[in-house]
Amino acid sequence: MIDDEAPIRLLCRVNLEAEGMEVLEAADGPSGLATARAETPDVILLDVMMPGLDGWRVAEELLDDESTQTIPIVFLTARAELRDRARGIDLGGVDYVTKPFNPVELAPLVRSLLARMGRGERDDVRREKLTELRSLLERD
Repeated sequence: MIDDEAPIRLLCRVNLEAEGMEVLEAADGPSGLATARAETPDVILLDVMMPGLDGWRVAEELLDDESTQTIPIVFLTARAELRDRARGIDLGGVDYVTKPFNPVELAPLVRSLLARMGRGERDDVRREKLTELRSLLERD
């Protein structure tokens, strides 16, 4: 999990660990990149709005690096506009969760994503998110 807000990291860690998941934390983009490269986690929860190296740039670097490009990225951010969601999926993210979020729903989301990634459904997940975004845009 890469997020500059300690309370958000704590909230996520407590809920994910309660479901038996190991959680690595980073408080900024550079340390998040270093941790991802050193540990290659199963999934990355990534905040967008961080000082210095923001989440968009972190995602680009993760996806450009052979050692991290297959790690699914879930954007976890207060940026709730449809264009931001579209940018996250377009960059290569597999999901986009807006703050505030229900922390109890985080572990099932991660578990479901990991199961789908394990079945080779990464492109299907991204296609579903894009379809969902299109339908939201058509309503506006």
